[in-house]
Amino acid sequence: MRIFIRIISLSVMLCTGIMTVHAQVDTTFPTIRIPLEQYLHQVATKNLGYAAEKYNVSISEAAIESAKVFPDPELSGGLFDNQNRALQLGHGWSAGISTTLELGGKRNARIGLARSEAATSKALLADYYRNLRADATLAYFNAIQQYNLMKVQLDSYHSMKKIADADAIRFKSGAITEIDAKQSNLEAGSMLNDYFAGEAAWKTALAALNNQLGSSRADTLPMPENLPYNMERVFPLPNLIADAQANRADAVAAQNAKLAAEKNLQLVKANRKIDLGINAGIQSNGESTNETAPTPAYKSVNAGISIPLKFSNHYKGELKAARYGIQQAATQEEQVKLQISTEVTQAYFSYINAHKQVKQFQEGLLTAAQQILDGKIYSYKRGDTPLLDVLNAQRTYNDLQQSYYQAMFAYASALVELERSAGIWDIK
Repeated sequence: MRIFIRIISLSVMLCTGIMTVHAQVDTTFPTIRIPLEQYLHQVATKNLGYAAEKYNVSISEAAIESAKVFPDPELSGGLFDNQNRALQLGHGWSAGISTTLELGGKRNARIGLARSEAATSKALLADYYRNLRADATLAYFNAIQQYNLMKVQLDSYHSMKKIADADAIRFKSGAITEIDAKQSNLEAGSMLNDYFAGEAAWKTALAALNNQLGSSRADTLPMPENLPYNMERVFPLPNLIADAQANRADAVAAQNAKLAAEKNLQLVKANRKIDLGINAGIQSNGESTNETAPTPAYKSVNAGISIPLKFSNHYKGELKAARYGIQQAATQEEQVKLQISTEVTQAYFSYINAHKQVKQFQEGLLTAAQQILDGKIYSYKRGDTPLLDVLNAQRTYNDLQQSYYQAMFAYASALVELERSAGIWDIK
């Protein structure tokens, strides 16, 4: 009688435990489906970092307007008294205007430098978006990966839960031992914990997409669609390197930086030339009633020029610095091209290797593991296979699925990195 009561109590405990565990599974929270193309469009229009970088272009274009400014003229005026009260020599007023004429092409040199810097800013903005688009795409693919890994854990839990439910009934009938019934229930609980961890990683990945979209909403998260396209490409490596070195945004920025350094040298040379100051004025003198030298009221007009003495041109530090700046920019351009060649080559081989790994999975590994697991579960239900064999087959299948999704993510990431490094984009 006591044994029968113990069996009933254990059965109730096992079933209640499994039902409680099942009740904790909840994957429902507000999401909105967003295709990759729409997601990247929103990143381009809503990302706050990219929006801030755009101001650099606006600032550099405003600098062009500033470079067009001519020197401001100066007006002068004054009153004077030639001791009219004491000597009766009269009083009067004066007015004048003066300005500086920039010689040597200074204004054109300033405008040329400002335009080169604006072109560099635009190239740097394009390079910022090149990296932003790649990073945003990687975040999108990572969210897909985390969802698939979570689904592996959830499917494993459901599979083990069915076994645990069946074991609870089989234990009641005396077909299996108490240890086996406990073991299957514990394994189900452990797999549920793994699922909870995967769910947290998935939601964290979705929250990262909100950051890329410039959204602070936490009540609704963007939900990526699964990879709808073939990631297989055929890229000739030499062509990729040559095109990237010529057209990639940071290569263009380096070219513009060199041009800006050359324009800066032109401006430095222009600034070493003299500027001509010109002035004109009028002076009105009142009537002098002095008995010794009476003078009628009269007006006088004057004009003149001023020529600075450029003793400072003896010092050539600024000129040397500008020439060194050109050499530095040329060296940096070569370094950028070398870096591009290295990045493209590395990304190319990573992509080829990732493709091989995915192909290996797609040629029967997952199917074979699934067949083995199904066979072990069938044999276990018939009593021909111990639970340990089922658990080992389940873990092997889980590991292979996780490795497959990780390989798919690595494959997609390798394609993103290859196109990022090559300065091309056809991922939609």
